[in-house]
Amino acid sequence: MDGTEVKYDVLIIGGGVTGSAIAWALSRYDLSICLIDKESDLCEGTSKANSGIIHAGYDPVPGTLKALLNVMGNKIIHDIADQLSIDFIGNGALVAAFSDSEARGLETLLQRGKDNGVPSPVILSRDEVLAKERNIGSDVKAALYLPSSGIVCPFSLTYALAENAVSNGVAIRLAEKVIGMTEHDGIFHIATDKNMIEARCVINAAGVYADSIHNMVCDESFSIMPRRGEYVLLDKVCSSIVSSTIFQMPTARGKGVLVTPTAHGNILCGPDSTEIRDREDTSTDSGTLAYVMESALKSVPSIDFRKIITSFAGLRAHPSSDDFIIGMARPGFIDVAGIESPGLSSAPAIGKMVSEIAVDYLKARRKSHVIEERKAIPKLRDLSYEERDRLISADPRYGNIICRCEEISEGEIVDAIRRGATTLDGVKRRVRAGMGRCQGGFCTPRVMAIISRETGIGMDAVCKNGKGSEVLSCEMS
Repeated sequence: MDGTEVKYDVLIIGGGVTGSAIAWALSRYDLSICLIDKESDLCEGTSKANSGIIHAGYDPVPGTLKALLNVMGNKIIHDIADQLSIDFIGNGALVAAFSDSEARGLETLLQRGKDNGVPSPVILSRDEVLAKERNIGSDVKAALYLPSSGIVCPFSLTYALAENAVSNGVAIRLAEKVIGMTEHDGIFHIATDKNMIEARCVINAAGVYADSIHNMVCDESFSIMPRRGEYVLLDKVCSSIVSSTIFQMPTARGKGVLVTPTAHGNILCGPDSTEIRDREDTSTDSGTLAYVMESALKSVPSIDFRKIITSFAGLRAHPSSDDFIIGMARPGFIDVAGIESPGLSSAPAIGKMVSEIAVDYLKARRKSHVIEERKAIPKLRDLSYEERDRLISADPRYGNIICRCEEISEGEIVDAIRRGATTLDGVKRRVRAGMGRCQGGFCTPRVMAIISRETGIGMDAVCKNGKGSEVLSCEMS
């Protein structure tokens, strides 16, 4: 710690999609705001590994925060996707029933969806389901159709919200861990592993560590139990197998294993749900992945799992309550905890709800001018030949393809670095270099060289995802 002391009106702890959404919503007000995260980049925790589904809202129990914020968040994402250049597709979802008893359960889900305000849910007959999704299991009895459901790139959503917040004055501090906190005379004194920070208001959006942050300054405690979910991702050659997100009937453990297209044309299957103790354990195992694949085949029997290009696991912050924990735990300290599914869908609505709590506490005024739009990094692969020519004429680096699988150019990678990427994963999540069929086997050394050149660090200092994950053991000669 260097002893430097900085002061803000609001400190947001946690740089996932929830923290970024809070920063985005609060940046509309005349406040000094900082978002801090212990990792080297945003979107390094729960937000980096999930299903990428913008849920319609049929599953949460009516009257809960999950139900309210899911439906609100779904609408907001539909509204802001274009202006913030978020990778979002409104593809609709089916909750498929494969037995008579499951088919009867669809009526309960339909009514729950209506009670929650889900737009236009409807039960489809077997023939209607097969007409919509020809590869769904032939023993399907019926399905609940949810036209407002969609798919999103979770990285795109997180970065879009955070970048717009920065455009409106929010500061972001990365690779800085909160290690202690006290409060005196209405001011919170936050110790990090680098500095001391003062804030009039602290917002705890620390994901699986939210209970630890809460317990630093609050008497009444709660606990977070991480739940790990494992997935398999298939190559884009499988993209036509389904167009809707296919759910099975939900259980007490969640919505179960799904089969869905992704916002970038892959097919995703998963997750399972396993309670674990280690809050950093994102390992996968063959037995669980076998279960995921077997369960997915119930929905879509023709999936070709020989086309898997990667598997991964994500953690969900399951609270000791069964609902989101959002509210003022003590004057000036706001908890935003237990944000498990449908947390991604709910994030913008959570951001607005929490901003209202903070603004009321701080008596803040709305800014007279707010930047409402955010331009994404150009996607060369999506442009017409004429648009490519204009882009390359303006910057020849866009004509140098670095990642062949995803057709990612040097110009896109440079833009990602200038927007905050300092690691291979940071580049990958912003522009998809390394996310294709070869999983970075071809482009990794070339991306490393660009990171080294643009940031001024040695090749041996280039990391996969932060300090301790250096790719090389020594500088290349």
